This record gives sequence, structure tokens and C-alpha cells, in this order.
Amino acid sequence: MTATSMPVPDAGAPAGGGCRHLSGLVGRSLADQNGQRLGRLSDVIVRLRGPQYPLVVGLVAQVGRRRVFVPAGQVASLDSNMIKLGSATFDLRRFERREGEVLLRADVLGHRLIDVPNARLVRASDLRLSRRDGDWVVDAVDTRRRPWLASLPGRHMQGHRDRNWREFEPLIGHAGSALLRGRFARIRHLKPAQIADLLEDASTAEGTEILSRVHADPELEADVFEELDEDLATRLLGARTDTEVAAVLARMGADDAADAIAELPQRRRQAVLDLLPPDQHAKVITLMGFNPASAGGLMSPDFLALPASLAVADAVAAVTRSRALQPEALASIHVVDPDGRLHGVARLVTLLQADPAACIAQVCDTDPPRIGPDTDVTDVAVLMTDYNLVTVPVVDDRRRMLGLITVDDVLEATLPDEWRRREAAAPPDARHGDGPGAGDRSGRAGEGR
Repeated sequence: MTATSMPVPDAGAPAGGGCRHLSGLVGRSLADQNGQRLGRLSDVIVRLRGPQYPLVVGLVAQVGRRRVFVPAGQVASLDSNMIKLGSATFDLRRFERREGEVLLRADVLGHRLIDVPNARLVRASDLRLSRRDGDWVVDAVDTRRRPWLASLPGRHMQGHRDRNWREFEPLIGHAGSALLRGRFARIRHLKPAQIADLLEDASTAEGTEILSRVHADPELEADVFEELDEDLATRLLGARTDTEVAAVLARMGADDAADAIAELPQRRRQAVLDLLPPDQHAKVITLMGFNPASAGGLMSPDFLALPASLAVADAVAAVTRSRALQPEALASIHVVDPDGRLHGVARLVTLLQADPAACIAQVCDTDPPRIGPDTDVTDVAVLMTDYNLVTVPVVDDRRRMLGLITVDDVLEATLPDEWRRREAAAPPDARHGDGPGAGDRSGRAGEGR
């Protein structure tokens, strides 16, 4: 995925300065309008507003041994040396977090966020507050690795490399603000494989929050589980009820669902199977009857089969309507007779280039490469390589269609076991927004958990 950094619009220069960084504010003295010291700044409170920048609604001040709330309206200036209030009095009741409030120091600073353009987890080293239309908002994040001394109260980094807040998805872990984040969760713009990579790099708490965002889109959730490392998928599904597991598996490809059920504890398999929709149940049961290392265990029972008498134009229309099938399965059209026997295979590109009025039996390969369900996975890979195939049909001894194997299934089955832990090659034009030499795409070199 090519990453570009969104510019942070100029915040302007209102009286007292338009920008402040959180690390330069925390621990600073808090004074009344006459300059009399009252305490020190402990934290900054914001309210998330979906696609808008988080709004500063107040401060948490340490006054003696008491943490108190200071409304944003009482703050006259956020000066790096001293924070001044516009009055001499404020409420001294102990601070209690309200529903939907996020504490920048406690919840965000030093915690990991999702860097959406680069699909990786990064740590928030600092946050920029800017004055906009009379209010203070959080509009930028600095994700550089923070020197140890800069993490001490009252110390901050010299110079910043700020990136737009809207490029990030915060992992706050605060249930009270979850509803304010869910509708606008930018994570749902990522590809399923990218979200799976995030989950594999996440801590347990981070993974729980990422999944909670994905759960709002059941189809995306199923796609993510298909991409997950087998052990992690089993662990995550194992933490759910049988009904919840079945809801995810019902939306997955039947071959992936069969693999997932096979990894569940024996005592749970039948219960989950019984909760699947009838069509999915039948497919999964059939696939579980084959050796996982064979073509039968690898194939998907979902493919497009059309009668030989159909016109090319009608075959292309059938592809257009087949939205439930995976795109990879539509690379080839399978021509069958009334008994379901494979007559031939036509590549989609062949249909697009053929005379629309021709019959598909005239443009298909009537002796296509095909395999039986007991064929070894390695033999499948050799066949697909020899014939430059994207898909290969699986048939029985009477040439009836049983299923379809796609090249991505073969790659997954034949690559080394640790392939998911390898970092995918980044495109040559990728940028991480952290400047030259910022590290690899994953950000793992300087992150830690």
C-alpha cells in the first residue's frame, strides 16, 4: 500500500501562540489570573469527534494531593512556561472521568496507534495541540522514538516531526469513548490482510480493540479471520461463544471455515457446525472429509459453472452477477453438461475477447488441466506452474466438478510455515512519513510492545 502523509493545515497564530506540544505542557505550573501558582498540569482532556480533530474540553490539574478538573473555558493561555487561568477560583472537587472523555497523557501519549496510510502500529511520542476557531484541538502526532530523558515530566523533545492526526486510529482502550470512534474507524479502510498483520503485531489489549472496530462490519471481520495466522485465529475464535464463532464462519469461504473448525477443540466442533446455515454446513462437512494436504482439502466448493449452450455475452453477465464468489474464482468459467460433468474451461479474458454471440462451448478448452481430490498439494503446485494456471478444477472419476483451487490457496499451502511472519515487500514509492531512514514498513525495529 503506497503511503503518503497528509499535511497538517496551518493552525494560525492567535494571541499567545497557536501550537503547543503535550510533552512541553505536562508538569508545567498552573497559575491564576494574577500569576499565583495553584498547582501543575497533570493531563489534558479531549472529546473525540469522529472525523474532526479531538476537542480539548479541560485540564486535569494536580493541586496538592488532589487531582481536579479545570474547564477549557477557564484557561486563558497554554504557555510553555506557565498555564494561566482566566479567574482566581475553580472547582476543587476531585476529578472523575466522564463518559466519552479521553486523557491525552494517560490514554494516548506513549501508547500505540494505528498508522493507517502505512498499515502498522506506531507509538505516539508526542501530540500537538493547536488553536482553531477559538478552541484547542489535537491535530498532529509525532511518532519518532522518544529519548529516555524526554519521557521524564517536564522534559520534551527538541524539534518535532508532526503528522496529521487524521492519519491515525487511536487504540485507547477506554470503553466510554468507543461509540465515538466506531462509526468513523479509519481501520475499516485497510485491506483484510493488513488488519490481520496489525492483529499479529498487537498485544492482547490492542488486538481486542482492533477486533471491536472490525466487528462492526461482519463481512470484513470474516475476511480478516481468513487472513490470520492459523494459531492466532484459533485463539481468537476460542475466546468466543459457539454462536459468535458460527456467525464469523458463516461468512467465510467454506474451505477456510472448514480449516477453522478443524482447529477448534473436539468438544466444540459439532456445536459450531450445527449453528452454521444449511448451505455452509453441507460444504464444510464435505471439505472436512478430505485430507487437508490433498486437493480436496484445499479446494473451495464455490465456483461458476454454466451450460455449454450459453452465449458468451450471457456468460459475462453471469460473472457480473456472481458477487458472492471470490474474484479469484471468477478468473475461469467452467462449462458443464446437464449432469455436472466438466465439458471445458474458458478464461474470463477469453470470453471478453470473443464474439458475444458465440456459444461458450466454442471458445472453451475442452481438455483443460484438472485434478482429482486425492492429488497431493505439491503435485497441484507443479501442475499449476507447468500450465501457468490461476485456477484448476477438481473433479471426480466421472469428471463431475467438485471444487476449485486458486493460486493463492496453493501458495499458502506450499510456502514455509513462518511466511506470515515475514514482512511483505513495500512498493518503491512507499513513504512512512517519518523521514528518510525511518525503518521498515512494519515499524517493528523501534516499537516494542
